[in-house]
Order: sequence, then C-alpha cells, then structure tokens
Amino acid sequence: MSFTLEYEKTFFPRVPLILSSVRLWNKPLRFGLFSDQPMIKRVIIIVLDGVGVGAMPDAHLYSDEGSNTLGNIAGVLGGLQLPNLESLGLGRIIPIKGASPSITPSGFYGKMSEVSVGKDTTSGHWEMMGIVTEKPLPTYPNGFPKIITDTFINKIGRPILGNKPASGTEIIQELGKQHIETGYPIVYTSADSVFQIAACEDIIPISELYKMCETAREILTGEHAVGRVIARPFVLKNGQFIRTDRRKDFSLAPPSFTVLDHALQNGLEVVGVGKIGDIFAHKGLSEEIHTHDNQDGITQTIKCLKRNFKGILITNLVDFDMKYGHRNDVKGYADALKTFDNSIPEITETLGKGDIFFITADHGCDPTTPSTDHSREYVPLLVYGKALKSPASLGIRQSFADLGATVTDILNLRTLHCGQSFYRNLF
Repeated sequence: MSFTLEYEKTFFPRVPLILSSVRLWNKPLRFGLFSDQPMIKRVIIIVLDGVGVGAMPDAHLYSDEGSNTLGNIAGVLGGLQLPNLESLGLGRIIPIKGASPSITPSGFYGKMSEVSVGKDTTSGHWEMMGIVTEKPLPTYPNGFPKIITDTFINKIGRPILGNKPASGTEIIQELGKQHIETGYPIVYTSADSVFQIAACEDIIPISELYKMCETAREILTGEHAVGRVIARPFVLKNGQFIRTDRRKDFSLAPPSFTVLDHALQNGLEVVGVGKIGDIFAHKGLSEEIHTHDNQDGITQTIKCLKRNFKGILITNLVDFDMKYGHRNDVKGYADALKTFDNSIPEITETLGKGDIFFITADHGCDPTTPSTDHSREYVPLLVYGKALKSPASLGIRQSFADLGATVTDILNLRTLHCGQSFYRNLF
C-alpha cells in the first residue's frame, strides 16, 4: 500500500445538495431543505502536544532531518499497539510499526504542514486557530542579553542564577542548592522562545514567582517579545529537587482574532482544557480548566463532553512533550500514547450526533533523536463524527490553519484569511 497523501484541491459535496452553503456578510449560511448535512453543535479538538508524524521538507533548516516522533518511537520499541487510534486511521497517515494501514478506518485521516516559521507550541496552536506567524519568535542560544537581565534584576530587587539554555529538570539539580542558599531565582531558556523562572516554593512563594513572571512579561516586548514566560516551581523532597504542577505560562497575546475569539463573539461557549488558556493569553475563552497531567486532561475533557453546551472544546495534553519528548524518554512517551489510546472509546461513546472530534498536534518532539528540543514535523489529523460520511483520506493539508478554516465553516463563523477548509470532504 502507498502511504502518499496528496492534497485534495477539488471537493465533491454529497448529492442531492441544492443551496447547501452560501456566504453572506462573510459568514457561511447553510440551508437544510435539500441537504442531508446535519447541524453540528460542538467541535472537540484534542492536541497531542509534540506528537509529530515525520520531518517536513524544510526540517533541515531546523536541524531536524530524520525526525519522526511516532514512526521512530514505534521503530525503536518494535511497534506501537494503539488499536483505537489505528481504527481511526492512524496507520494510513504514515508507516507506523504496529499500526495497520489496511483496516477500514472509522474516521478521516491525513496530516498537516506548518506554514508558520518555527516549531513551537505558540505558533503551532495559533496557526491551527487562524494566525500564521511569519517572523520567528526570538530565541536566546547564548542566554538573555544584559539589557534584559539588568532590567529584570532591577525590577525584582535581587540577582539571578543561570541565564542559559538548559533542561528544566537538569538546571534545578545544578543550581537548586545555590538557589536555596541565596534566594536568587533561576532564569533559563531553551531552543524555544521562552523565558523560564524556576524557584523552590519554600524559598520564593508561588504568588511571588508569578509576580516575577508578570514583570518579565512586561519587559519582554518588541524585538524581545518571547512566546512564553513560564513559572517553573519546584520543591526539595528527600534530597531531590522535584518540579510541582503549579507551572504557569504567561504568553504573548495573539496579534489578531482567532477562531476562538470569533466563536465567543458568536455567543458560543469556548472551553480550554490544560494549557490552552495560557497559550492564547486567556483570550477567546469562556472557560479555562487547568489540569495536572494528561490523565486529568482526558478526565476533564470527558466531563465537559457530558455537559450540554454549544461551541468549541479544545484540550492540550502536554505530557507527551514536557515529560517525555524533552527528556528523550521513549518508553514513557509510548506509555502515554497507550493511555490516551485507551481513553478514545469513552470519548467517542460520549459524543452526540451533533459533535465532531479532531485529534492533532502542534509540532514534533522526537525522543529518539539526540536533540531534546521540538522538531519540525508534520502533525497527524484524525476526524471522527457519528454524522460524517464514509471516512477517507484528507491528504496532506498545506497549513495547520486548514483545521481552523474547517471549524469556521462547521460553526458558521467569520471566514479566516488563511487555511483551506475541508468541510465539504466530511459530509
């Protein structure tokens, strides 16, 4: 079987279909008199943070040649047993050892290319929701410049430790003792556009750490407008420095309205689970539900599905990236994939006929390569709904924004300026 996914440029809607969709005032209006297309009330999007499906053609510009998060994990472990993702069409996206390409899928399947410059959480999620980042967010491979650190030190009233790219778990082992002795916060970055502040909760109270992050966010503007300032609290337990779950992101605000904003303006509910609120700077959301880990994110998503609402539910499951990808933990990554796979039946059984369920990712984070950073990869696209027509390939989508454009059509929102909707493929 060929695994080539070709971009579908021509769409053939179901027949009979007369006056099924027109646009007025830049919004799609659909008429059901001669159409069998159902009224979709809810869109559910689960973002598997860092779960890529192969290097993009420009991966060499990011030193990511050969990255293939799902494919490489499966190869190293001799296969991945993910029967529920397999049934949705995972094995038809790319060759994945253990995932059959020959089964008849219950969902639509494809993969998406990133148009935005970069390979980070912020640009990935923003593009999904209609914003293409044309200029890369600033990174600091040599640490932050003196003008930034001096201003930050002056405003918080104490020196800092670190100021270099580092693994979050490693730098607190390296500098944790000195931090406790001095009370100086640990400042560090990574290959991503981030300014991270680590502090022991017993030395710098969590409220003070958050205030430091707010101060950094105010400083980091213009050419130094990093994507995220991140609070990284930890504790000393049994002689070990251990990060707590009270991490908090202070993100750069999106430069324009997203699909989420348009949905909220249209009177729809928009629920963000996990770090979605942080990624979108708490804009475009009617409710934010913070979570402790992937399992909590899955649990909260299912709880939300059991509620009666109309709009968008978008969840980020961060453990793939944060706990396993960045730490090159192949086995932990595979176990997390299995845990998510086990949850799919309960999710799909909870869906009503007026729901559409998307599974995708924001970038890669291949734990099998020497790098501990994100990787420039395609991301998977799986779509399931009880009202959808017979599943088929969605091809290689030319932008993450294709997802946002499709959600826009589904919910009758204002048209995006980027992305090609695959709405007509689904019905």
